[in-house]
Amino acid sequence: MTGSSRLQHLPIALFATVMGLSGLTLAWQKSATVFQLPPAIGQGLLVLTGGLFALLVIAYSLKVLRHGDRVRAELDHPVKLSFFPAISISLILLGTATRHSLPDLSVGLWGVGAALHLLLMLFIVNRWMHHDHFQITHINPAWFIPAVGNILIPIAGMTHGQPSISWFFFSIGLIFWIVLLTIIFYRVIFHDPLPGRLLPTLFILVAPPAAGFIAYEGMTGGIDPFARILFNIALFMTLLLITQIRRFAALSFFLSFWAYSFPLAAMTIAAMVYHQQTGADWALGLSGLLLAVTTAVIGWLIALTARAASRDQICVPE
Repeated sequence: MTGSSRLQHLPIALFATVMGLSGLTLAWQKSATVFQLPPAIGQGLLVLTGGLFALLVIAYSLKVLRHGDRVRAELDHPVKLSFFPAISISLILLGTATRHSLPDLSVGLWGVGAALHLLLMLFIVNRWMHHDHFQITHINPAWFIPAVGNILIPIAGMTHGQPSISWFFFSIGLIFWIVLLTIIFYRVIFHDPLPGRLLPTLFILVAPPAAGFIAYEGMTGGIDPFARILFNIALFMTLLLITQIRRFAALSFFLSFWAYSFPLAAMTIAAMVYHQQTGADWALGLSGLLLAVTTAVIGWLIALTARAASRDQICVPE
């Protein structure tokens, strides 16, 4: 395929790779405190993630300029629409990852990401409310992506002295998580099963309570009963998905496999925070195990993605 042909089929879902690598970066940064592991690993991952984000922004900007009709088609798509906030979430996560090492850059990334995410959230909710073609079978856990972004904003927001903004976004993320969780369980229980290529998105069920726990702990400065509820919901969702591992292992590779990455990283960080606040040894052991699993899974995803790209299986018509 020609370069132009690849560009017009560049999927917005590729920004999920930045979310996954950002989550891994934050997990390794946290591990430097919890496990006294080398900070250089987190720093190296931050450089890699930032470089990947810059490349994807340039590439997708070219797609907007040259193939605007393809971008509009993604905006009208019931699944792809929810991946546009992966751009703003990537900015938010990069702002979070740089909040200690590069505070001025962090404020800029976080501020732009939060503003963009609010605009995208308003746009997407308007689409949901006034659509003319969405069906119940179109909904899947990828619809959580806009809500997850709201929940992530307080993590750096509190560091930057913005409690009001942090609580604003946390409140939005929390209510949409509850609403969408109800609809998604109704869909998977009473309608046809998710198609194979969307099955990995079930891992996104872990992200809102795990990220919500991290954000809430940062806003309140400790663990209260509500924080414990969020953590235990995330832990249950993780266990629920582990029991389905044979279903995931039987799937052929799709870009949707990257849905494994950020939720696992969020759960890893949540376990570390839980250990720090409670001193629970089991949480320390769990976070160590999750850090190893998350690192291995994302390494595996990078290899699979590179192989698929070399075989011209990415940036092609569906």
